[in-house]
Amino acid sequence: MDIGVFIPIGNNGWLISKSSPQYLPSFELNKAVVQKAEEYGLDFALSMIKLRGFGGETEFWDHNLESFTLMAGLAAATKKIRLYASTPILVLPPAMVARMAATIDSIAPGRFGVNIVTGWAPGEYTQMGVWPGDEHFGNRYARAAEYVTVMKQLWADGVSNFKGEFYQMDDCVLSPRPANGRIDVVAAGQSKTGMTFAAEYADFNFLFGAGVNTPSAFAGSADTLVEASKKSGRDVGALPLFMVIADETDEAAQAKWKDYHDNADLDALAYMAGESATDKTADDASTAKTMVLAEGAVNFNMGTLVGAYATVAAMLDEIAEVEGTKGIMLVFDDFLEGIENFGKHIQPLMKSRNRDAVAV
Repeated sequence: MDIGVFIPIGNNGWLISKSSPQYLPSFELNKAVVQKAEEYGLDFALSMIKLRGFGGETEFWDHNLESFTLMAGLAAATKKIRLYASTPILVLPPAMVARMAATIDSIAPGRFGVNIVTGWAPGEYTQMGVWPGDEHFGNRYARAAEYVTVMKQLWADGVSNFKGEFYQMDDCVLSPRPANGRIDVVAAGQSKTGMTFAAEYADFNFLFGAGVNTPSAFAGSADTLVEASKKSGRDVGALPLFMVIADETDEAAQAKWKDYHDNADLDALAYMAGESATDKTADDASTAKTMVLAEGAVNFNMGTLVGAYATVAAMLDEIAEVEGTKGIMLVFDDFLEGIENFGKHIQPLMKSRNRDAVAV
């Protein structure tokens, strides 16, 4: 079972709370996180792309690094761990991203992949004058399909003459190409349309867990992805996202979670809710709707594992048993401390990871 980390490219990580660790993102912080993850044998690290934050008292995600340049630096600072950068398809042309990916692949051969971000928050794009209008909500996955097609043609053949609705290539060339003639593509579709896109064009799809200490609650989404993959004839793995809040006892971990929840930054949450409400066509399973459910909005309503080290290890093993799951992507309330505790205290207790655990 692969384990990865969703690195803190934005300030304060994934807790929209006034009592959670408060910090700015930096290369040095993310290098320390990824090198520690590699030291403990984690398999991959992914960085998001966020172009405008939510404000509030915590200035949540108002401070962000850029994904590709960060991962290029981390590629040179690591040896084994796989690295994924995120492309905002409304901002970066596919031919340019194909070249950027091939460049990072030359730094870390066979270790780099691209995460496709279709864009659901208009405020990120209107500030730059590139928001195509609300029709984007209905056709963003059609745009993403063309985007990935262009990149794959360039990586495999070094040339693309693709002609589509959104992109038209005219003897577009790429050289040098990736060493393997391909780059892994990651998606994060939660809706049926999003999962159909992932099944047809991606290698992995990130899924949201749901609720606190309900590790298999994402099984229905995993089933949807499995069925979509059967129809496409491709083996696309589910990588559910979970936050780990661990301590020496269940009570201590629960106290942390309650404190974060009780001190939520309500103004930042209100901004996020307003952005998510813009898409009138979104179904209840969509990313935008899922992240703002009131009960768990303080951490985007992602699945949250709260407990003692042994408790969390058992829940991670339960996640590993869900059909279609190829790995788990983790975030932590405190990243450096969290990965240290995972490597030393949680991973060695996991049946799905013990054979791969690294002693440090």
